[in-house]
Amino acid sequence: MEKGIVVAPGAFNALVARSVARAGFQATYVSGGASANVAGYPDIGLLTLTEMCRTIREIVDASNLPVIADADTGFGEVECARRTVIEYERAGAAALHIEDQVFPKRCGHLDGKELISANAMADKVKAMADARLSHEFVIIARTDARHVTTMDDAIARANLYREAGADVIFPEGLQDAAEFRAFAKGSPGRVLANMTEFGKTKHLSATEFASLGCSIVIFPLSLMRVAMHSVEGALKCLREHGTFESMLGSMQTRKELYASLGYEPGTEWHFGPQAS
Repeated sequence: MEKGIVVAPGAFNALVARSVARAGFQATYVSGGASANVAGYPDIGLLTLTEMCRTIREIVDASNLPVIADADTGFGEVECARRTVIEYERAGAAALHIEDQVFPKRCGHLDGKELISANAMADKVKAMADARLSHEFVIIARTDARHVTTMDDAIARANLYREAGADVIFPEGLQDAAEFRAFAKGSPGRVLANMTEFGKTKHLSATEFASLGCSIVIFPLSLMRVAMHSVEGALKCLREHGTFESMLGSMQTRKELYASLGYEPGTEWHFGPQAS
């Protein structure tokens, strides 16, 4: 963040995380929604702390990148939030974000969300900031207030969460550049932007987010959406033609797969990111 905006594509498994690293990105993101979707669940907080930590550990090991990880509502109240930051850090994450929704939470770009009190969220943030093992671990506080109450409430909550120890604020669902400017003016400090497709935020580039003062931009579900669209198209092809032959040009080759894994048949493969 000291050098410029951090662009973090979402990796929904370790193989994708390796591709993110090989593409030259300097961080990756683990979405709670994507992790739930991959397990066959909607994004309503059904995954456990243990399941998320396993995913984080796999992605950290595979990519050797700083990982920003979604912690939803902290897996419970203050005591659970305190344990969450410790377990995420032990799993290898570099940062996490926690949100101020009532459990069970909803996707941040859907309507019908409910918020816990600002003070209850601030208590969670403070507990996490105090419990982290290293002060270099980044605590990101997300507020969903923009589409539940008002922008003014979102800004007031952000400032309270900063005072409680949040290093970065994640204002979910801001609609356009003007709202990011207004938020930055009302709550000076580091900001994370969520550039998710089919949501409430107008498409902006990483360069545009940087010009608005954002320190991080995540693309949480983009790669999964691209992949799943391709999967569905391929299944339709197989059902209609009984073969994938016409799709060979759209496939990752065996050689490309092995390159992404850092593997060459007949040679010793070394576990870990050094093999990428």
